[in-house]
Amino acid sequence: MLLPPSDWLPQAPLQSLDLDWLHAAGIEVAILRLDQIDPLISGNKWFKLVEHLKAADLAGAEGIISLGGAHSNHLHALAAAGKRLGFTTVGLLRGHAQDTPTVRDLQAFGMHLHWLGYGGYRARNESGFWEPWRAQYPQLHPVPEGGGGLPGALGCSAIRQQAVAQLKTLGWDDFHGWWLACGTGTTLAGMVLAEAGKHGVYGALAVPDDHGVAPQVEAILHEAGISNSTYELLDASRGGFAKVDAQLLEFIAHTEQASGVPFEPLYTGKALLALKQQVEAGKFARGTRLIFIHTGGLQGRRGFDGRC
Repeated sequence: MLLPPSDWLPQAPLQSLDLDWLHAAGIEVAILRLDQIDPLISGNKWFKLVEHLKAADLAGAEGIISLGGAHSNHLHALAAAGKRLGFTTVGLLRGHAQDTPTVRDLQAFGMHLHWLGYGGYRARNESGFWEPWRAQYPQLHPVPEGGGGLPGALGCSAIRQQAVAQLKTLGWDDFHGWWLACGTGTTLAGMVLAEAGKHGVYGALAVPDDHGVAPQVEAILHEAGISNSTYELLDASRGGFAKVDAQLLEFIAHTEQASGVPFEPLYTGKALLALKQQVEAGKFARGTRLIFIHTGGLQGRRGFDGRC
């Protein structure tokens, strides 16, 4: 069995985000703390994994093989889940062998690693990529990078349910939209599917356009039979994936001090700074209520040598 006990469902608190720039604009933001659902299987990663695990279990697989980088939150959560639930995990990693806190954790959790180089990793979306890996690991179920695809998106429907169930604790009867960081676009696609047009979904791109987030989102929605949807992608990459600058780090430090909420610089920090910039540019009218999804990823902070 690859699945946890049926009564195990991670719960994330919804709380007000009290920041001066929101007060000045007359905008309310609640933050869904997915970073608090579990010490290791954190953030949106479990939600993206759960449908893949169900498919693997149904197929009689002994475990999961998937992809990511040397700081991958997805592989970290997958390896932790494999160790906790007792299934085999294999990771296909971008680049050449690196010693990072994340990689050390992957190894400690029992994940077997293969380093693909950069060219080999770029081939992950080509037809035939999985054939040699299926031959080498016929007992494992392949999962796309980041837990992507339609199964990953469908697992994110529970994120909406958790937030909506807590609106009354904030004194809200409704809200206007969601704001979240996007790495593959899977969680955003899942929120679009779960919303079915009721509320807008805003994705702050933590990666540049050439990472193909937009076509990945459209592919998921098309597979789900959705042709008209309400979402918007905005650039928050600050010049490229994993690009970190002094303004971003200063913003994270100030926000953490003001709110008591931890952020990291690759996804959640970039997403919140992009929201601040859009708020100050007048994108949202006074009285707007948004839910910011804290997608976790805090384990990745360790790769920044105390800079945040």
